[in-house]
Amino acid sequence: MGWFRKSNVKNKLKTNDNRSSENLSQTISKTIIKNKQVLRNIFQNCSDIVFHEITIHSQTKLLLIYVDGMVDTDIIISNILKPLMYDGLPQGLGTIDSVAQMCEEEHLSVLNTKKLSGFGDITNHILKGNLAILADKETTALLVDVKKFETRSIEEPANEPSLRGSRESFTENIRTNTTMLRRIIATPKLKIESVKTGKLTHTDIAISYIEGTVSRTVLNTVRERLNRIQTDGILESGNIEQFIEETHFSPFPQLLNSERPDVVAAGLLEGRVVILTNGSPTALIAPMTFWAGLQAPDDYSQRFIFITLVRWIRYVFTIISVLLPSLYIALTNFHPELIPPVLMLNIAILRENAPFPTVIEVLMMEIVFEGLQEAGIRLPKQIGPLVSIVGALVIGEAAVNAGIISAPVVIIVSTAGIASFIIPRYSFGFPMRMLRFPLLLLSGIFGIFGIAIGIIMIIIHLIHLNPFGASYLYPVSPFNKRDFKDVIIRWPRKLVKKGGNNA
Repeated sequence: MGWFRKSNVKNKLKTNDNRSSENLSQTISKTIIKNKQVLRNIFQNCSDIVFHEITIHSQTKLLLIYVDGMVDTDIIISNILKPLMYDGLPQGLGTIDSVAQMCEEEHLSVLNTKKLSGFGDITNHILKGNLAILADKETTALLVDVKKFETRSIEEPANEPSLRGSRESFTENIRTNTTMLRRIIATPKLKIESVKTGKLTHTDIAISYIEGTVSRTVLNTVRERLNRIQTDGILESGNIEQFIEETHFSPFPQLLNSERPDVVAAGLLEGRVVILTNGSPTALIAPMTFWAGLQAPDDYSQRFIFITLVRWIRYVFTIISVLLPSLYIALTNFHPELIPPVLMLNIAILRENAPFPTVIEVLMMEIVFEGLQEAGIRLPKQIGPLVSIVGALVIGEAAVNAGIISAPVVIIVSTAGIASFIIPRYSFGFPMRMLRFPLLLLSGIFGIFGIAIGIIMIIIHLIHLNPFGASYLYPVSPFNKRDFKDVIIRWPRKLVKKGGNNA
């Protein structure tokens, strides 16, 4: 009996879907009553869709359809309803032959109008915040752009703090974001192409680039991959990133993401392509290189001597973050002769009562550290940092006192974890944290040779990684002398020919 009821429900849903598809494929007829019925069938059980009928001086019937909460009702009343109902019809028109004609002759003070005849297109525009006006005996509908809905104001970037530079961040409104880019790069060479993706969401996507500077190969690749997306919905820029990235199984991000307009503008000036998504405050920048992941947004806003030193420190700490735990395992288990005798003796004394092998100890602490870090992110902001810090101190101290973990392991894992925090791009810190685990296993089995094997495999993978047709290790591979200088030393601004930043 239950199966029968379920099958009946499924059949009813299929029937409703078929009816809805049939309605969307129809075109407007001259009878306003029929058009209203078709639209009511399309928007069945949609309580936020408003149908408003008016009659102008007992002559012409109009039907207004819009989404409650997505339109500016003041504009509708003052610019459309009042002129029609109170001021009367324009002289010389008699009965309204065409609502669109009234707008074209500026009898109604509204902008951004469009004439459509298919119910499918009309429905999409209504759901995007447009007002649809249907008139009796007319076979086209007038769509008027009167969008107005609540949006978040421009604030400071949450994930990319600025020490010196712009304090603005993108919002969830794509038009606000493109406007912020226009304010920074005031040139007609800045092109913004519109794309819609998602069968159900019809998400607006903007492809931005500077004509004459952008790589045509990268631009064409981005266009092609965006047009190939086949999915019901795109809710965030991260969805697009997963669809258009080059290698899905690579731990390294292949698109740079940023919520700062100045960083995105710098990427545009360097000839990159920017993807903006409606509903997401994060922009995607293509292509990304390995070295861009190690550069902070403020690197080009401060004096080059200081930033050069900080950049070298970043490189050193990145190596420490990835290799320190596996080096500790390899040296203590396989190559103790490489450690100074006094230090090795202290380590041996501290590990004398440890119940687990070094590899198991380090793996356990790495997993606990990652768990605490994830807990600090997911918990509310008021208690997240407190729980992660206190948890690490309490668990580490208790584990050492209980004799479960040796003290050197806590020091090594904590140092590697803290070193990973110096990586300025949060998305780029993920692969560095992930690579520790395979390197731990290789060092636990083969020692230093295992670490060498792991490093060689990582380098080979990076060399073969070519997101959007650009080498991931550029300008090191392929080598470019002029751009390579900026990887090692952050040169003074006047000695750098290209504009831009660190995008």
